[in-house]
Amino acid sequence: MTNWPVILGIAKTHLVSKMKSTITATLGVTFGIGAYITLVSFMTGLNGMLDDLVLNQTPHIHLYNEIRPSEKQPVDLFGEFKNSFNVVRSIKPKQSQKKIHNALPILDYLKQHPNVKGATPQLKAQIFYLSGNIELGGNLVGVDIMEEVRLSNIQDNIIEGSPKALKNNDNGILLGAGLAEKMSLSLGDRVQISTVTGNIFPLKIVGIYQSGIAEIDNIQSFANLKTVQRILGEAENYVTDINIKLLNLDEAALMAQRLERQFNTKAVDINEANAQFETGSDIRNLITYAVSITLLIVAGFGIYNILNMLIYEKMKDIAILKATGFSGRDVQYIFMSQAMIIGSIGGVLGLLIGLALSKIIDQTPFHTEALPTISTFPVNYNMAYYIIGITFALISTFIAGYMPSKKAKKIDPVRIIRGT
Repeated sequence: MTNWPVILGIAKTHLVSKMKSTITATLGVTFGIGAYITLVSFMTGLNGMLDDLVLNQTPHIHLYNEIRPSEKQPVDLFGEFKNSFNVVRSIKPKQSQKKIHNALPILDYLKQHPNVKGATPQLKAQIFYLSGNIELGGNLVGVDIMEEVRLSNIQDNIIEGSPKALKNNDNGILLGAGLAEKMSLSLGDRVQISTVTGNIFPLKIVGIYQSGIAEIDNIQSFANLKTVQRILGEAENYVTDINIKLLNLDEAALMAQRLERQFNTKAVDINEANAQFETGSDIRNLITYAVSITLLIVAGFGIYNILNMLIYEKMKDIAILKATGFSGRDVQYIFMSQAMIIGSIGGVLGLLIGLALSKIIDQTPFHTEALPTISTFPVNYNMAYYIIGITFALISTFIAGYMPSKKAKKIDPVRIIRGT
């Protein structure tokens, strides 16, 4: 029967007597785990920020009428060519309305769906922004602003003004930050917009919108849905887009397919809309985890080398232990205990150092005009990373201790004492 108090006492004595080697091995674990925690927390936090920047501005499902050519051309409908191979060149898109047919009943249906958190109507209009001699092309999006605030992060992107100010002003506009800068406009100023038919309307700037994506901020602004309908001279049921937020995002693709067939509209789910971005995000995450695992493996090899040297230095001690009645297994347990003690202390210290460095990074100022809502560097405090860190510390020290201790188990005490 193994006498653990005696074994742990001897292991402690060995560690204390070789304090320099013990500290070196412990620091190897500490800095390996600390570097892993710091890197993975910062990199995944940064990736998460980039994901949110794009994905939070994308609805889970987007319904609209797609401009596309007719699936059947006139030649296909002519009986004499029914069984022929017909080639038609320079096919033009068919004339189709931009508005969604029966948009209001569709919205009522979606809001009653058990997996729908909310559905918001939008009306997108191509316009020109006029300020003196300046004329800039862009888009004006009519929205139900308070529903957009509830279902998206649009409020976080309003750097001046407020959503309520837009709701309470039928002639208000949330102007894109890029447009405001180009036309030297600010909160409270008026901007004239012109439709493609030449009608001009003055709107009061009640807010400045900055998404962080220059291509959007330089062309896009928001107004109340009824305001845009009035500008275009359309009825209250004129809606060109419906954005849907789901309770269960995993069902987005299947639900988009069903809605497309059901309402005869184009339905794009969030995964399809951001396929290219998702690929880039996956690659960034892969690089992050690859570098993190490399740090842990390097730390594990360092621990192995130190423990291996420690056993060679303790050859005579091992011989004496065996000569006084300790079995090979007891000797192995002694060195395994040393490894686990080093791994436990080093792992806990590594977690604390990683947490401290993450806190420092999290409080480091980070200001950029492209991301007005971000004031410090993003850090992800996912508990899973800390569990992985301490688990790897224990496993790596166990393996690093097991292999040298197996050699110690087989050492012949007589040969060591004789010096052969």
